[in-house]
Formats: sequence, C-alpha cells, structure tokens
Amino acid sequence: MLLQSRDHHSTWASTEAIRRAGVTAETPDPEDGRIVREADGHPAGTFHEGAGDLFAHVRPATSTELAYQGLLRAQEELIALGITGWQDAMVGADVAGIADPISAYERALHEGTLAVHVVGAQWWVRDGGVDQVARMVARREAAAAAHPDRRLDLGTTKIMVDGVAENQTAAMLTPYRDETGHDTCNHGLSFIDPERLREYVIALDAAGQQVHMHALGDRAVREALDALQSAREVNGDPVGRHHLAHLQIVAEADVARFADLDAVANLQALWATHEDQLDELTLPFLQDGQEARQYPFGDFARAGVRLAAGSDWPVSSADPIAAIHIAVNRAYPESTQPPLGGAHQRLDLETALAAYTSGSAYVNRRDHDTGSIREGYLANLVVLDPNPFAVAPEDLYRTRVTSTWIEGEPVHTASLEPRTAHHTSHPKES
Repeated sequence: MLLQSRDHHSTWASTEAIRRAGVTAETPDPEDGRIVREADGHPAGTFHEGAGDLFAHVRPATSTELAYQGLLRAQEELIALGITGWQDAMVGADVAGIADPISAYERALHEGTLAVHVVGAQWWVRDGGVDQVARMVARREAAAAAHPDRRLDLGTTKIMVDGVAENQTAAMLTPYRDETGHDTCNHGLSFIDPERLREYVIALDAAGQQVHMHALGDRAVREALDALQSAREVNGDPVGRHHLAHLQIVAEADVARFADLDAVANLQALWATHEDQLDELTLPFLQDGQEARQYPFGDFARAGVRLAAGSDWPVSSADPIAAIHIAVNRAYPESTQPPLGGAHQRLDLETALAAYTSGSAYVNRRDHDTGSIREGYLANLVVLDPNPFAVAPEDLYRTRVTSTWIEGEPVHTASLEPRTAHHTSHPKES
C-alpha cells in the first residue's frame, strides 16, 4: 500500500511496500527529503518530500490513456469554474510510473479536444544540472513551431525551492519548534543549494525561459529572490515574467524586493485563512509573531507588487470565487475566526479579481489577447451571478459562474443551484 498526502508532499507506505522498495534502516535520507524512523532507524512508514521517490520503481504506472482521459475530465471541471486557460506546473518530468502530461496535451490538440490555452511548466529535476536548460529550450521551440497559436506553450520552468510547513520542510529563517514550544535544529529544507539555484536561474533567464519557483518559507523566498537578483546583475532587466508561488511566510524586508526585481507574486488565496491544517500542523510549530506573516497579500499590494492568482489544483479546489472570497475576507464563509494575519492583509475585490484575470494573463504571457474585455481580444469570458461588486464582502462566496465562453463561443452553462458555504469547506481538499 502506497498513499500520498493530498498536497503531494508526504507519502505513507506499508511494511510490504517498504520491503519491495528495498528501503531499510541503512537507507540514507535524500538531500531533498526525510524518512521518519523508529528508534532503531527502521522506516516508520512516513516519507516526506523526495523520500517518497524511493518508491518510484515499484509503484504502479499511470497509462497514457488514463492521463488523456484525466485531462479531458479536468478540462470539463475547470471550464465549469470559469477557467479558460491554465499553467500546468509539472510537465516534461522524467518520473518513473507517471505519464508525462505533454503527450496528453499533444493528443488533445491533434484530436481537437483541447479547448483552452495551456502553459506547461517544465519540471526541474532537483539533482540534475544546468544542462537541463538546453533540453527545455529545445522542447519550447519545438512546441512553438508545432503550435504557433500558443495553444500549448512550454516556455516556463518549475523549480521547487523548498517543501511545506505542515511537514516542517518549508525553508525558514528561524527554527521550527517542537511539541513543547522549544526550538529544534530544523530550519526546513532548501531542495537546491542556493549557489546552484542562482546558477540555474541565471541560465534559464539568459535562455528566455520563464522561471516559476515554489517558495513557501521565508528563507526559500529570500533564496529565490537572491537568484533573480543575480540573474538581473548578469543578464540585465528580465523579460521572462518570473514568479514565486505560494509565499506562505515572507520576511518584511523581502516584500519590496518583488517589485524591485519585477517578480510576480503568485498567490493561492484559498489557503489564507484559519483552518485545521494551518492551526494544528503549522502555527504551533512556528516562532512567535509568524502568524502575522502568513500569506501577506496586503503587504504585497501596498508595495506595488504585481499579483497573479491560482489554485495549485488538485491540491486544493480550483474554484476562483472561493479563493477570491478568502482573499477579501481572510476567513471562511460564516466563520467566527479573526482574519488570518490581520485585516490589513485583506485584498479589495478589484485587486483580487484582477489577480485572477489580468494578473494571470500577464504571468502566462497572454495579456495581449486575454485577461481583459476589450476589442481585438479572444473573448474568453465568464458570466457571474450575482455581480460580486453588488454584494457584501462576506457574501462573495454566493457568486457563481453561470456561463463560460472561449473565443466568443459558449462552452459551459450552469444549472441554477444556489451556492452555499459548504462548497468552500477546506482550502486543501482536492
């Protein structure tokens, strides 16, 4: 038995699975992961981050047919939520047993079943080297030649800088605490040495490849910004529209650096609220004062940082309305909890909605024809009811997509069922 956590950052394995994988007490922790162990060193059954890859050679494979059917089903789900294009944050990965989504996208384009525009973020292998850049550029250019309409764009690279706070692998400037409130020696994991990260980002930027970095802890954010700063010093002003995603904790001193470096803050607003995963698995193990630094969206807006918004689906719901509600309220519908991080971290509705439309179009290099309603654009449109600007902020979640249009054609019409608070029950439920 092999199970993954819903955020894909931890794996649970049965004794038989551990035996088949050949993992023993002598198996060392990988640089980008941890094996939770019994007192004698034997694996206890929980494997964080890269340690889950120890099972890659024994887990069942995903067929290309299943991946294709999954793409079509996903497209149906996302269009119903008013999503007319997306960035897929993991394509081109050479992972045993996992079908590369690129083949599914290519088949959908060939068969005429892909209705949306997709930016595929090519996966950076953490223990690989800078030679990956040339392969990614070649794949990007091949896709551009095959799809001049950019229905499939491979001009982005996804780099995982750190893990997540729930399993204490997010890279922090300060140590995590233990169950008694005392400091540990654990500051989380930097999946890539900062010197190597700078080397890779400089090379990607020079090659015209957009860099999309998962940076969740404040140390990871700083390391990612340092890499972008090095790229600017070597290559000049960036043109890649590089972005940092998740941004759970950001040091105050680093907020303004986003605007200085033309780095886009890629927000997952659905997570910016009190909920069990945050309140039970994260906040008790952080330093005093770090609750106030959770998802500092308001700080970004006041510093003039360019914002984009996404979901990290299927880690959490892809519903933009549910996320916008939390971006504006910093709390669940009908919640009695105080706003996470304080009311000053709320976004106004116009800013939150722009992050999900023109902001996402900008970061995906589609702002010349999508993200706004104007003459000459593709008429990728969503009709909402009620008008979110005509309801109280605490009622935003009641707004729903009644129809979705792509290139001027209706591709989805909703049934008229009322939306209730139940639809946004947990930010990290897939």
